[in-house]
Amino acid sequence: MVTEPLPLPARIDALPEYTDYADNGCDLYPSCLNCPLPRCRYEEPGGAGAILRNGRDAHIRRLSRRDGVDIDHLATMFGLSRRTIFRVLRAGREGG
Repeated sequence: MVTEPLPLPARIDALPEYTDYADNGCDLYPSCLNCPLPRCRYEEPGGAGAILRNGRDAHIRRLSRRDGVDIDHLATMFGLSRRTIFRVLRAGREGG
């Protein structure tokens, strides 16, 4: 009686190219491999919110410093309170 060998189970330590990977992305972008974010939202402390806030905060600091946009106008543009704008600008000065 001849029997066929059973297929080997997938190795736990298999290299990434030998694993079945479904690129489903996340709620921000449909594909991980084509995502424009510098780091994965799940690897960044604070998640996607932190990534988006960092970009927003850099834009606020640039408008304030380079273009001289005042606090009230920045608050209106970004839909934030004056206090938040002051915090963003202070964090930029302190290097945070």
